[in-house]
Amino acid sequence: MAKTIMIQGTMSNAGKSLITAGLCRIFKQDGYRVAPFKSQNMALNSFITEEGLEMGRAQVVQAEAAGVKPVAAMNPVLLKPTNDIGSQVIVNGVSIGNMPAKEYFAYKKKLIPEIKKAFDTLSEEYDIIVIEGAGSPAEINLKQEDIVNMGMAKMADAPVLLVGDIDRGGVFAQLYGTVMLLEPEERDRIGGLIVNKFRGDKSILEPGLDMITERLHIPVAGVVPYMDVDIEDEDSLGNHLSIAGKTEGAEVEIAVIRFPRISNFTDFSVFSTIPSVALRYVDSVSALGKPDLVFLPGSKNTIEDLLWMRQNGLEAGVLKLSSSGVPVFGICGGFQMLGEQLKDPLAVESVSGLSSVRGMGLLPIRTEFGAETRTRVTGSCTAVEGIFEDLSGMNIEGYEIHMGQTERALPPLSYVMESQSGSHLAKMDGCQRKNVYGTYIHGFFDSEQIADTIVGALRKKKGLPSQPGTAFSYQDYKEKQYDRLADLLRESLNMDRIYSLMGLAGDNGGKNGI
Repeated sequence: MAKTIMIQGTMSNAGKSLITAGLCRIFKQDGYRVAPFKSQNMALNSFITEEGLEMGRAQVVQAEAAGVKPVAAMNPVLLKPTNDIGSQVIVNGVSIGNMPAKEYFAYKKKLIPEIKKAFDTLSEEYDIIVIEGAGSPAEINLKQEDIVNMGMAKMADAPVLLVGDIDRGGVFAQLYGTVMLLEPEERDRIGGLIVNKFRGDKSILEPGLDMITERLHIPVAGVVPYMDVDIEDEDSLGNHLSIAGKTEGAEVEIAVIRFPRISNFTDFSVFSTIPSVALRYVDSVSALGKPDLVFLPGSKNTIEDLLWMRQNGLEAGVLKLSSSGVPVFGICGGFQMLGEQLKDPLAVESVSGLSSVRGMGLLPIRTEFGAETRTRVTGSCTAVEGIFEDLSGMNIEGYEIHMGQTERALPPLSYVMESQSGSHLAKMDGCQRKNVYGTYIHGFFDSEQIADTIVGALRKKKGLPSQPGTAFSYQDYKEKQYDRLADLLRESLNMDRIYSLMGLAGDNGGKNGI
């Protein structure tokens, strides 16, 4: 059975996901077969596995860092918010329907056998499991039948590292208050404290570290600096999208419409890694400006987000840019919005009760909401028209998560093979007209050379020279970032103590952060 270590935080966005990913990479580098695990995740950023099962993207990133294939057992419960008081509940990769928060709170204890089964499956296959908690273990109103923090630690008999966020201030109060709100047996599970996102001279922090150790009788296992690494972090969603993006010195500017119910915003992360590209997330006409390309991302509620665009003027702004020749590209829900009509006769998607809504009219497609599609696909672009014609014939790979079916009156953007229950089904995807494009495929831009080709076309349109160098590999870029994260954590954490907590003799390369 696998050894375990669990990362809990004093609050959301304390840095649990990133530290979990970094530990996965360190253990991989040290020769262990390691898997991430999060019993319950709440996020709109999700992923479809090779088996056609849905899981949170945070655990996919952590699996990448560990060098293993992501499987749904790494995230047995995924909650995808549908509104402020309810979520779609996905168990072991399959949706079991929508539940209001109160109903789910009463129901979740029934999921314990499913969580334990998923964990045991991983435990039989891997040497180490790095478990991530959610929010804070000291949420006293949520502790009953807890399945994601100390309840999960008890289930897995895992030692815990408690992470506090010094960047928000009050880190010692965070750590002390969290520990003191726990039950005595829960406190006993905490084997180390981590101060995260530190900036400045560590020596100034030493008296505080000594005092918190003395008062809680728990050693400090590390002081982690504010890390300059480019890794998808689910908990950074708010910060990531609230920043308009740096435009100074940028030669190509891309705007992503930030819907209130935006999903899979990481579809566009690859563009932020390309030199001279400014990627901005905008939620108002005044912030839209005059970008070189507009992306309409996925949405958990396409109709409501389309109406939101219509009411605040963003729809008119995008239509105006399109008419002036600026390319517009929709993904999933954004693709559906670009069409002529969205129909929801069974109220599958819309919370406002509208059975039919006019689309933006930029593509000759009609969508009717119905059964949900979850599948991985591979294929290639068709003969692409307009500014992105150089995409023609390029290979693509990704996954689909969407409600209903779309009819098109023009050629598709790509032909793909869909994997279902061991068989493969050929089908058409997306649509294109002039400089307007749409696809259902998440991960479309991660495929080799796709993003590079799009940026190259935008540069050519502006009369800019091609960027020097070889074709950009997003996968190679991510691998380097995982290695950088591991190096920074090795320098900051007491890895000998962490290995000791797991009952292992570690190989920390002679480095000790504390």
